[in-house]
Amino acid sequence: MTKPINLQTTIPPELANSRLDAALAKLFPQFSRARLQQWLSKQQILVDGEMLKAKAKVKGGEQIIINATVDEQTKLTAQPIELTIVHEDDAILVINKPAGLVVHPGAGHHDGTLVNALLHHAPSLAALPRAGLIHRLDKNTSGLLVIAKTLPAHTYLVQALQRREIHREYQAVVQGVLIAGGTIDAPIGRHKISRTKMAVIDSGKPATSHYRIIERFRAHTHIKVILESGRTHQIRVHMAHIHHPVVGEPTYAGRSRLPKQASEELIQELQQLKRQALHACKLVLKHPITQKMLAFQADMPYDIKELIAALHRDKEHEN
Repeated sequence: MTKPINLQTTIPPELANSRLDAALAKLFPQFSRARLQQWLSKQQILVDGEMLKAKAKVKGGEQIIINATVDEQTKLTAQPIELTIVHEDDAILVINKPAGLVVHPGAGHHDGTLVNALLHHAPSLAALPRAGLIHRLDKNTSGLLVIAKTLPAHTYLVQALQRREIHREYQAVVQGVLIAGGTIDAPIGRHKISRTKMAVIDSGKPATSHYRIIERFRAHTHIKVILESGRTHQIRVHMAHIHHPVVGEPTYAGRSRLPKQASEELIQELQQLKRQALHACKLVLKHPITQKMLAFQADMPYDIKELIAALHRDKEHEN
């Protein structure tokens, strides 16, 4: 069964001199570059009313019209999974995702995901790309996600994310004592050997993370991280890259390290934490319909709060 795709947009000035397929991939991240190239070859994308090749260069200001079709994927099952809803109206839904909940169905996770929960909560999301999801969080990262409930809202928010107009703020506990905040500007791409991992590589996509210190402990630091880009595993990869991996990080941190002379309570908290100490705490965006600025916050979940409390007591014990 096929589904019609009818979309329009304008090439922004910042994409001038880009290849057409590359520009389209940035404007429509819900579709793969290969699929966009296929539509171009089938003359299902018009640029100022003309049919151009994927390698054509754009100048900025061109009107893009997509009239294409896609094969619908196997129907996903709506499941009554509890959602923590922070905000909902006719255009958007903002939720606070718990740690442990997978966002999209995939290998090893065919159901029981956030998408299954969303389809139960709002069945109309089945008609939207990725059930309306604008961005993702890793399975073991908790926090705020925005979901579009209509196609116009989805298109607007995807483009706002591309223009870096959606503010996303995280908090994390990392290993080691950071001296000061800073910025990590390092491209991220697929690991050359371990294809399930990401890595800082020269051929990767641009990625920028700004981190600020909230509090230092004896062997850890509580930080705030603001993303400019949104690459897969970005905070986890970037913090490991500067040798301050996120506590509880299973993939990029290497062997777990316990601080010297740590209290028994702190050791227990570190060993009991079953996921990375990373939480998406703040989300600021312009509403796609009303254009009103909205700000949402999600308190730190219990397990990270307990870890920070144990770090406090360990620090006081030393003094």
